[in-house]
Amino acid sequence: MHPTPLPTPSPDDAPAPAGRTFAIAGHLLTAPKAAPGLHLVATPIGNLGDITIRALETLAGCDIIACEDTRITRRLTERYSISGQLKQYHEHNAEQARPKILEKLAQGASIALVSDAGTPLISDPGFKLVREVAASGFNVIALPGPSSVLAALAVAALPTDRFFFEGFLPSRQMARRARLTELSRIDATLVMFDSGNRVQDTLADLAGIMGTRDAAICRELTKMHEEVRRAKISELAAVAGELETRGEFVLVIGPPEAGAQAMTTDDLDALLRASLQHDSVKDAVANAVELSGRPRREIYARALEIQKEGGDGED
Repeated sequence: MHPTPLPTPSPDDAPAPAGRTFAIAGHLLTAPKAAPGLHLVATPIGNLGDITIRALETLAGCDIIACEDTRITRRLTERYSISGQLKQYHEHNAEQARPKILEKLAQGASIALVSDAGTPLISDPGFKLVREVAASGFNVIALPGPSSVLAALAVAALPTDRFFFEGFLPSRQMARRARLTELSRIDATLVMFDSGNRVQDTLADLAGIMGTRDAAICRELTKMHEEVRRAKISELAAVAGELETRGEFVLVIGPPEAGAQAMTTDDLDALLRASLQHDSVKDAVANAVELSGRPRREIYARALEIQKEGGDGED
């Protein structure tokens, strides 16, 4: 006997379905109504088969699914025959959407929060919502699952005992180099996101600051064209022009070697120039001393030279 086919998923403004069901491999399953509260549901980062059974039960059992883009989330709900209200929640409508979500929670609703891919709140909107929901005394329930950060860290073949997640780097080169210089002082494996149209520039900057470290470029993780390249940063930067730039990138950078030398003069200059754009000489020097491991007197003299060259900063 074949399972009963499910109706087409409801439009955004449709009422919550009376039957809470989902399907796996053609088998129709019933989901219990999800407990009242905000459910943070991790969704696949590419391969839709990476969803957990608990996540499917929760998505089917919730009254509302709050998502960044209803078109993207609908691909997942249609794949698993989940009928439910999809409501947009993203950085552009968050101020207006949060009070409505809190009102629904006050009425006893169960609401699932998902991002376009991966674990909600990790380089995605949601922090302010979770903070307000928790402050209002409503339940916040996390459903762990796919994460591009952890997937990249696992396949990079680099130390995993300590890691630092940076997210996206600044788009402007001077600010990016300054931030990379700061990151170079962290004694841990670094994980960062990048876009295809900027990854070559990022690798060039990384090569100038951390070129001797081992690294991995992870592209399109879990998808059909998944690619992982492992080598020294300088080697990866040298062949950056050969990279396929379509898709999502995660860069994983190994930690500095024990007893790494103080910051190079070029890196120090890049850091000072970036800082002097918005800080006084005093503050820029204090920041550079902390990050560079070089003497204050030397850094102060160099800061004055840079200020004189470009007219940046104030005493």
